[in-house]
Amino acid sequence: MTVRSSQAAGLPEPAGPTRPVDAARAADAAGPPGPQRPELERPEQERPAITFPDLPRLELDQLLTQLVDRAQEVMATQGRLRGLLRANQLIIGDLALPTVLRRIVEAARDLVGARYAALGVISPAGGLTEFVHTGMPPDVATAIGHLPQGKGLLGALIEDPRPIRLRRIADDPRSSGFPPHHPPMDSFLGVPIQIRDEIFGNLYLSQSTNGEFSAEDEELVTALAATAAAAIDNARLYAASRSRGEWLQASGAITRQLLAADPTDLSPPLRAIAERTLQIAGADLVTVVLPDQDHGEELVFEVAVGAGADSFLGHRVGVADSLSGQVFRTGEPLRIDTPAEQIGADLADAAVDLGSVLAVPLNGSDRIHGVLWAARKRGRPSFTADGLRMAASFANQAAVAIELASARADQQRAAMLDDRDRIAADLHDHVIQRLFAAGLSLQSVAAQLGSGRAADRITGIVHDLDDTISQIRTTIFQLNQPPGTRASGVRGRLLAVVAEVAPALGFEPAVRFSGVLENSLSDEIVEDLSAVLREALTNVARHARARGAEVDIAARPDTLTLDVRDDGIGIGAATRSSGLANLRRRAERHGGTLRIDARQPTGTHLCWSIPLG
Repeated sequence: MTVRSSQAAGLPEPAGPTRPVDAARAADAAGPPGPQRPELERPEQERPAITFPDLPRLELDQLLTQLVDRAQEVMATQGRLRGLLRANQLIIGDLALPTVLRRIVEAARDLVGARYAALGVISPAGGLTEFVHTGMPPDVATAIGHLPQGKGLLGALIEDPRPIRLRRIADDPRSSGFPPHHPPMDSFLGVPIQIRDEIFGNLYLSQSTNGEFSAEDEELVTALAATAAAAIDNARLYAASRSRGEWLQASGAITRQLLAADPTDLSPPLRAIAERTLQIAGADLVTVVLPDQDHGEELVFEVAVGAGADSFLGHRVGVADSLSGQVFRTGEPLRIDTPAEQIGADLADAAVDLGSVLAVPLNGSDRIHGVLWAARKRGRPSFTADGLRMAASFANQAAVAIELASARADQQRAAMLDDRDRIAADLHDHVIQRLFAAGLSLQSVAAQLGSGRAADRITGIVHDLDDTISQIRTTIFQLNQPPGTRASGVRGRLLAVVAEVAPALGFEPAVRFSGVLENSLSDEIVEDLSAVLREALTNVARHARARGAEVDIAARPDTLTLDVRDDGIGIGAATRSSGLANLRRRAERHGGTLRIDARQPTGTHLCWSIPLG
């Protein structure tokens, strides 16, 4: 049977155009030519299936997979950026520097998924002056001992402040290993914290939860370090501003205290200066070094507060061979981070291991009054340059206040001396002369009356007037002796002995001089006389329970006599014989005598007498 076209068969045309490609495909599918039957006569199950090629579908699957991966990466990156923003907000949320450092460490650890994190503050002298860490249990940190000092891999980041990222710490030749009890660490990431042109410190991260830190982790921590630098700078500026205000308040308080204190005793104000410095500067030890009045080439530690203060009190250093002397001579403040190697003389016998030290002069208007030292224990942060400037300013203000107090004391002393001179002149020119004239008149009356009770009474009154004149002369001498000055001359030395024993007595003994003492007694006699007077008054204070005492010192042409009388309970049996034996030996050494008698109704009379000439 021949195959004819549809037109030849008288069949209708198919609906729609017939494409040559479709015809060709149909011919290919039909196979070689042969006897065929019309298309419409084929059973439905024998018709060929419609198929699509696999290549376009594979490309679509790959594109969809890549799109999903990119979306996940975008979501992960977005999450880490949100974490960075949260970390930045956490860091800048406080202005206290210790809190800021702690938050930086914790934020960095959480941001990149590290088990351990730390921040090392770089010391101006090299190494680490502070080490803030997190992730390590307290008992492990205690077992390790001292914190890192900036050696090995940590030191490499200090010397070359560029990020360091390692898969294994042990593989890096700069690693120096770990101390005993230190937990194992493999991965490492270190990033510097730079504040303008200053490297403040470094961030150290270890033991990534992903096995190692990625380049993205490094970028995130670097960005966090930039925020940390700004937060640290703000915290330091805030601390400096607050400290400056505290120094100004302390200066005002010290000035008020100095002007209100006793100008003859500067110990309480100097101690207040040291205590304020200890508090504001955050120091562990503060001392005030003053020049020795007796030895001009030495400085003495007059005031010390804080740790190990007792080991410094009274310590002396030379002006020429100590750093205290250097500050005292030049008037320039000084800051040292490693004092043990540089100021051995100043720290002799120190009971505390000191680290950073600053020394500032007490600069007055015309001279340097002393040196103010402040020190921190080894391992604590060093003093800053701003701290040195503020301490120096405070010391200068304190020195000005000392000078104001001294000037006020001089003014008061001058006014008092003027009053004393006027009183002494009035006593000498008016009172003594009138008493002397009254005594002469009474003596002439007694001579006219002759012997009898009336003449005896007048003679007794004349003796009382003589004693009164002697006592007034002693008072005039005391008025002419400026307070706070060292006693000079025989009378001054004896009055100094009386003033020394007066607190133990509980009262001021009456002292009378008669005769010429100055330039008439040898040094040996004056020394023995002073010792006898001190021992006699001390015995009265210890044993007599007296309410008053009198001291008469008379120098006649041939005899020197010391009489001490009290109104106590008497000599009794409790008085030690050793003291009286010493007094007797001092008298016998000069050929003199010691006599002790009971007074009526109560009391004791001690008479120590030696020949002169």
